[in-house]
Amino acid sequence: MRFLYLVFVIILFTFCSGNSSKEFSTVEITPVFQDSVSIRAIAPLDEDRVWFAANAGRVGLIDSLTPKLATIKYQDSLLSFRAIAVVRNSVFVLSVANPAVMYKIGFDGETATNIEEVYLEEGEKVFYDSMAFWNDNEGIAMGDPTDGCLSIIITRDGGNNWKKLSCNILPEVETGEAAFAASNSNIALYGDHAWIVSGGKRARVLHSADRGESWEVYDTPIIQGKVMTGIYSVDFYDDKNGVIFGGNWEDKAFNEGNKAITKDGGKTWTLVSNGRGPGYRSSVRFVPGTNGEGIVAVGSPGISYSPDRGESWTELSKTGFYAIEFVNDSLAFASGRNIIAKLIFK
Repeated sequence: MRFLYLVFVIILFTFCSGNSSKEFSTVEITPVFQDSVSIRAIAPLDEDRVWFAANAGRVGLIDSLTPKLATIKYQDSLLSFRAIAVVRNSVFVLSVANPAVMYKIGFDGETATNIEEVYLEEGEKVFYDSMAFWNDNEGIAMGDPTDGCLSIIITRDGGNNWKKLSCNILPEVETGEAAFAASNSNIALYGDHAWIVSGGKRARVLHSADRGESWEVYDTPIIQGKVMTGIYSVDFYDDKNGVIFGGNWEDKAFNEGNKAITKDGGKTWTLVSNGRGPGYRSSVRFVPGTNGEGIVAVGSPGISYSPDRGESWTELSKTGFYAIEFVNDSLAFASGRNIIAKLIFK
């Protein structure tokens, strides 16, 4: 009986763990929207619907191949949007550069109802990079330094009001340390945690364990020191296991010091496949349901996949994208220059 019990436990464990061994060998790419805009921020709702924010003031929802679009102007200017977040009944988009303007778009599940300006920041150094929400009430956005720290704004009331954090509670940055508005993935959230990544002069990870009330900063081994080097994207599978990806935008094939993982919540980072696998990538995501083993990274050079937490990589496509967001364990949306596509991994 004891032997049979052990056999049963082994079989059950194998069955429950089976999804973590999912491996992909191909990706099917189907365009769902094409236009003459640069799309660096997407937020899928389900397998058929995805919100996006782009340059030229373009914001929209792609609903089963049907685009529902809006063009947003601030005074006489067409804003460039590179950050987006979706919560219940609302969509938020945030522009880069000066002025930084955030809009709250009412959404009833089918159509946009109203557009309201909820945050405005002006200044020569203003440049916001990404945005995310812990829940329907609490959200965070980050950008380049305007004083001695990264710009971080937080809402606690569903996005109606945003407050910029004082540099008194944030880690000091070095001259030349900033971030990249490449894919709306400079921020990762899990539970009460937030992780924010930087690049340029330094490539570091800022961490808050209490939804932005207090912060600490950790060094990483990611390539740094030049304007276009550093961490471009971060993702966390849980409160311990995370991945960062980036490189040198000016030397996209260079694959040393551009990808690393953590197993202790971001305190320490270890390079993976150093000198092997993909070079520069602008967006990285854990594959859902793979226990933090499956990773997909995209960038203008193509789509890369790792089944083993970054130790080995397969190039699935040379088709370039800026950003990727998963819907489930085999379907994602990706965006890039003039395109949003549905990706089915097989």
